[in-house]
Amino acid sequence: MREERGTSNRSDQERFEHRERDQHRRGGGRHGKRREEGHGGREGTKLAQTFRRGRALSFLDQLIVKRDTLKKQVNDPDYQAIREVVSGELKAVDQIIQEYIQAFELYDTKLSEDDQ
Repeated sequence: MREERGTSNRSDQERFEHRERDQHRRGGGRHGKRREEGHGGREGTKLAQTFRRGRALSFLDQLIVKRDTLKKQVNDPDYQAIREVVSGELKAVDQIIQEYIQAFELYDTKLSEDDQ
């Protein structure tokens, strides 16, 4: 019974190696199908850049919402006691937004439209 298992394991291993070699020859396997579908090379890089840009824009939108909230709080009489703190936070968030736009070259965003 042990011999059967050993033989079986070897044949499984041989089948795996054979399948792996065939996929490599045909251009299949791990990356071949992606290339055939147009997901490799420069096109893949563009998709990744678009994805990263989308995430950067999403984070910028979050910063803009925080800035708008702080603007409302600066003018709200309920926050009069901590107005200086809120004003300082507003200035800091504005600076972060400007640095973020420059760092990620996000010049064509809603922010530039709103400020003009």
